[in-house]
Amino acid sequence: MITLDIHSDPICPWCYIGKAQLDRALESRPDHPFHIRWHPFQLNPDMPPEGMARDDYLALKFGDDQGILDAYRPVVEAAEAAGLELDLPAITRTPNTRDAHRLIHWAGLEGRQSAMVSALFRAYFREGRDIGARDVLLDLAAQTGLERDMIARLLDAGADVDLIAQADRAARARGIQAVPFFIIDGQYATSGAQPVEVWQNVIDELTGTPR
Repeated sequence: MITLDIHSDPICPWCYIGKAQLDRALESRPDHPFHIRWHPFQLNPDMPPEGMARDDYLALKFGDDQGILDAYRPVVEAAEAAGLELDLPAITRTPNTRDAHRLIHWAGLEGRQSAMVSALFRAYFREGRDIGARDVLLDLAAQTGLERDMIARLLDAGADVDLIAQADRAARARGIQAVPFFIIDGQYATSGAQPVEVWQNVIDELTGTPR
């Protein structure tokens, strides 16, 4: 197996698109060699713990309505091209994703990390749910096969908060400034939502499959 490390944030639309395109490539190459590990990267590490109203966040980040439209037009177009459902108007809050990253970490301990990442993307980008809210995270944990009461205790105890913060800082120290960011076998890196064909070519090269 070859490790594919992915640095991502569950409120990053390009991460959502990038995962969908990677998943499609993996489905087309069921004998792929990848062992996937997800790593935390917070787009907004200084976000208040309770998050903030989506309209306020967008105004601070992009300015006026035209700036927001210009920023999200390529996202919408890329999502449509990838066949993804994206309901941006349903999103009313921009959360602090620290606890979502903790949930991804705990899911990884039980072999459910990619499933948890998918659940968080779906909840945020398709259902407009606040994935910084404790009850939402507990619902998603249960839906992904984690034990709800155990996750509640871990959240309330502040478990692994420092681990997530350290992993985020380590990523930035390595020069990662934007996500998604992919590292293949600890040696080869690429950033951005790569097309399906790129991943298929990478897999074919790694497995020695003639093109």
